[in-house]
Formats: sequence, C-alpha cells, structure tokens
Amino acid sequence: MHALGPQFMDPNYLLAHFGGAFFWISLAIVFIECGLLFPILPGDSLLFAIGMFTATSATSGFDIPLYVSLPALCVAAFAGNVVGYEIGRIVGTPLYERDGRVLKKKYFDQTNAFFDKHGSKALVIGRFVPIVRTFITVVAGASHMDRKRFFTWSAIGAVLWVLVVTFAGFFLGRAFPSLGKNIDAAIMVVVLVSVLPMIFEWVKHRKRAKALVKEAGDIVDHNPDN
Repeated sequence: MHALGPQFMDPNYLLAHFGGAFFWISLAIVFIECGLLFPILPGDSLLFAIGMFTATSATSGFDIPLYVSLPALCVAAFAGNVVGYEIGRIVGTPLYERDGRVLKKKYFDQTNAFFDKHGSKALVIGRFVPIVRTFITVVAGASHMDRKRFFTWSAIGAVLWVLVVTFAGFFLGRAFPSLGKNIDAAIMVVVLVSVLPMIFEWVKHRKRAKALVKEAGDIVDHNPDN
C-alpha cells in the first residue's frame, strides 16, 4: 500500500517492478480508465509521473522521450473514449429503458441537459475530472450524441488532458528533481486539483437548491390561502 491506495496506484512501484513494460501498462490503464467503466484507476497520476520520470530520466531510468510518449498517450486516451462511446451507443438504450441501478434514467436526462447547457466544452472539462471522464463517454453514446461532434471534442479533450498533466509533471520534475522520491505528495496535489471541479459543482448545486427552497417558501408566505 501507499498513500493513494493499492500498490498498482503507485507509479514508482509500477516502474520499479515492470521496468520497460511500465509505459505499455500506463497506456493500457489510460485506455481502460477513459472508456471501459473502470473509473478508479491512476490515469492522472500516471500522466504526471511519466512527465516527472522523463524530466529525471538519469535517476528514474525512464528513457522514453516526450515526442514518443505524448502522442501515444493521446491516442490511448482518445481510443478509450471512442470505445466507451460505442459501448454506450450499443447497450445504452436498453439500460436507459430499464432504468438500471448503475446507469439510471435520470443520469441520461441530466447528461443531455448538461450537454445542452455547456455544449461541446463538457467533453473537455469532464476529461479532467476523475470518474466523470470514464462515464461521460458511455452516457454520451447512450444519449446518441452526434458521433462527429463527440469524436472531435473528445480528441481535443484527450490532447489537452495529456499535455497539461504530463507537462505539469515534467516541469515540476525539472524544477524540483527531489520530488521523484516523494512523488506521492505531488500526486496528491494533482488528485486534489482534479476533484476541485466536482466540489465546485456540488457547492453550486447546494446553493441553487437552497435558493429554490427559499423562493418556494416566500411564495407560500405571500399566498397563505393557497
């Protein structure tokens, strides 16, 4: 175990035990997390770690340059989304009709409303939020979002996600080489930052709900006969 959970969540452990296969394992994890309904995987952590390992290759032993790793990671992230979308498109309608325990009808309705409100940028914003980046692709497919629109904005989201998180690790690794020995602390920061959008949405939802309750109470107070 390490600070973030099981050992497979620890990039240092994966690199030490799998050596040259570490990068291929990272590609597989990114692909799975981005579309195969396994949300509790260290996608953010691995991207950040790959950037840091690249910056400190002399000590980390990770010798794959960014011009190779970045395109490969972008492809893995996008391919995962495509698979998740197609799964949702194929099996989503039956799940929607029976209102399943995992994918409830209200989730599809809320996702349609979310896309209507935020437009295509929802596919980019959702990429940076753990769990959301796994399920938003399936729900988009089940909601029969236009395929061309989905592919275009998913590709943009995949590229931005990989570049932002990996370069964050790379530049921090360059500036603070000793972070490689305490990567858990750096990854904890990445995880906390990545869940901020979820916290923001939750707080905003709570405020909106309280405002609606207050508004309803004011209406009742002004119309006691009703």
